[in-house]
Amino acid sequence: MRYSLDEIETFLTVMELGTVTAAAARLNLSKSVISKRITDFEARVGAALFRRNAGRITPTEAAARLAERLRPALTELIAATESAGWEMDGAAPLIGSLAVAAPMSFGTLHLAPILGRFAAAHPGLSLRVDFDDRARDLVREGFDVGIRIGEARDGALMARKLCEDRQFVVASPGYLARAGTPETLADLADHQTIGYAHMADAQLWQFRQGGRVISPRVNGRLVLNNGEAMREMAIAGLGLAILPGFIVAPALADGRLRRVMAEKETRPLPIMAVWPPVSPMPAKLRALIDHLAAELAGGRPWDAGGTEP
Repeated sequence: MRYSLDEIETFLTVMELGTVTAAAARLNLSKSVISKRITDFEARVGAALFRRNAGRITPTEAAARLAERLRPALTELIAATESAGWEMDGAAPLIGSLAVAAPMSFGTLHLAPILGRFAAAHPGLSLRVDFDDRARDLVREGFDVGIRIGEARDGALMARKLCEDRQFVVASPGYLARAGTPETLADLADHQTIGYAHMADAQLWQFRQGGRVISPRVNGRLVLNNGEAMREMAIAGLGLAILPGFIVAPALADGRLRRVMAEKETRPLPIMAVWPPVSPMPAKLRALIDHLAAELAGGRPWDAGGTEP
């Protein structure tokens, strides 16, 4: 039996997105075409890959095992095909597609224009960009590269540091006038703080002191899943927040927020590009990562807004 690449791509897309409807939208095909491809692929494989019930489909164990083996194989095949016309000097145009996962705030505030310039320079490439503060499973969800804020924790991924940001403890002038200004790490326990849903307080509120990492006790009734939302809560006078410079630079510059305990050393935030290992590295992926590194080579462009001491 021969298996078509269209059938394999369709199968992996349904596995990734979970529904025929979502796969049809991603691949720009009708749901009937997606369903037929899946049925034909099951017939060729000789195994049931999905259970159908009341319009819903659920992958079988056989489907999960097959997808784990097919994903890297398809990635290698596409990379080899797309790189065939790429000259060593990069003269041939880049073709194909790239899927990028990035945090919401950094993505909308700073990454989108950088990716826009890359897309304009390479009209033969299609970009799919997903902004979400959750750490995405790049392999399972079909992403070529991810942008991570903080140290890369997955040793199975390749990584390249693009630049490094700083964190700032901030509050509104109104909050500080009402609640006072904390001067020591122990003082934080007496203040309202604003938490981040994707990170425990002990990980978020970290300071370096005497060669050690200190996580002071904090108290807060507000927990949000987005840095810009945390910033707005702080501007509204609802408590202290610890946020990266790329989010708070404008509010510090215009006085809506003030730095607190500026002499305390906060945890640095490397901004990383990470990607699943693939050899040889596709030319399109190499070009994108080189572009990101070049755009951020000068450091933190948002520091022009006034976050530097």
